[in-house]
Amino acid sequence: MSSPPSSATSSNDPKNEVDQSSSLLKIESRKIAGEYGRPFFGPIKDRLDYFYFQGREEFFRTRMLKYQSTVFRANMPPGPFISPNSKVIILLDAISFQVLFDLSKVDKKDVLDGTYLPSLSFTGGYRPCAYLDPSEPHHCKLKSLFFSILASRHHAFIPLFQSNLGSHLFDPLELHVISNKGTANFNNLSDNFCFDFAFRLFFNKSPSETIMGSNGLKIVTKWLLFQVAPVLSLGSSNKLLNFFEDLIFHTFPLPWFPVKSGYNKLYKAIHSSSSPILDEAERMGIDRDETCHNLVFMAIFNAYGGMKAWFPSLIKWVGLAGPELHQQLVNEIRAIVKAEGVTPSSLEKMTLTKSVVYEALRMEPAIPYQYARAKRDFVIESHENAVFQVKEGEMLFGYQPFATKDPRVFERAEEFLATRFVGDGEKLLKYVYWSNGRETENPTVENKQCPAKDLVVLLSRLMLTEFFLRYDTFTVEVGSLPLGSSVTVTSLTKASNDVK
Repeated sequence: MSSPPSSATSSNDPKNEVDQSSSLLKIESRKIAGEYGRPFFGPIKDRLDYFYFQGREEFFRTRMLKYQSTVFRANMPPGPFISPNSKVIILLDAISFQVLFDLSKVDKKDVLDGTYLPSLSFTGGYRPCAYLDPSEPHHCKLKSLFFSILASRHHAFIPLFQSNLGSHLFDPLELHVISNKGTANFNNLSDNFCFDFAFRLFFNKSPSETIMGSNGLKIVTKWLLFQVAPVLSLGSSNKLLNFFEDLIFHTFPLPWFPVKSGYNKLYKAIHSSSSPILDEAERMGIDRDETCHNLVFMAIFNAYGGMKAWFPSLIKWVGLAGPELHQQLVNEIRAIVKAEGVTPSSLEKMTLTKSVVYEALRMEPAIPYQYARAKRDFVIESHENAVFQVKEGEMLFGYQPFATKDPRVFERAEEFLATRFVGDGEKLLKYVYWSNGRETENPTVENKQCPAKDLVVLLSRLMLTEFFLRYDTFTVEVGSLPLGSSVTVTSLTKASNDVK
């Protein structure tokens, strides 16, 4: 495997500032290429290119080739009349992307969704922790609360996940594919599993046992859609449908009132199930109402929304890799489980399984976008032996699937290589950015890295472990969704031997 370029080893450590400054003086300072076009018309043109005329991947690729640079200017959707300012500096390589994590240079206030902020009516009138910059006082309190919640639930991670996998995912999967000799929409089954698991994990009961009844998944799906619709497309090839989609989704903010009733039920369901958490938050100086709206956002938008996009992607890449990888995973997983059972320590010993999870996270992170705003003037480095001047207040946008498939960092970057992160390959984990930070770093109250970063990796390994304890191999057909991939399981072979 080729070594990462030397510029990739640069550090944000203050003791290196002098050396870095000296080296930057020797590098060419280049004007950032690209253009925004005429006011109003430029953002709309880029929006139409992004969603309809070129598509997301081609939108970035054609401009990168046109400007011969992985750093350039363009407008990002949705544009008029939702975004007050669509202008961004786009970062598409593994080196420049890292500036999005450097909070000495960038601000993360209200940039979760990019160039627009959904109405705060969707979150009870509060800005959830995900919208806060770490410099804001409530960020520290709320993220500390989230860490406390996760710590208090650590004993339930594995057994709850295992039990939900069987009843909500594997059993119905077998019914469709094996018993009925058909196929199964993995996304639909996974959505049901993820929603029930997230609710049980944080609130100790099934969502069906609350005021939402059997409508919980419909309620949260609608709530999520109305917030993120401005940056999604249904992917239709029908020009008339695209016209109406662009008018409805991307031109004007979707109103709050259609989801108000459902959200109120969701809020009440979580409020009635969270008394100990609300008590702890109150002792920390956080208002109970604000805490509950943050719990909704954390459990549904962050946890459920992330798993909804991620688990189908994981199964997609493992399924497409074929029976040879499946047999290797079977051998590793069953041997270790037979000797030690399923525990955090045994999962840690599954080197191939770990690498497969990281490779899938590299290939298709659940959230492909990262935004930040320059809090001062500074320069960005890239692979191009040049630096680019950024001015205070400019918006930076990183498209993660390009950055984590950087061919100057990763050999055969566009390919899924199951063993990429085995042995010396672990050194490349610092270029895996799915968690809003480097995989080699840890979330703290002072940064914006996902507080459940380690839990996501644990559950992903557990997903594969439980899958290959139960099945020998499987096949899939895959497609695209507005966010993530669609996965249809077309065949499923039950395990030839049982180690549990």
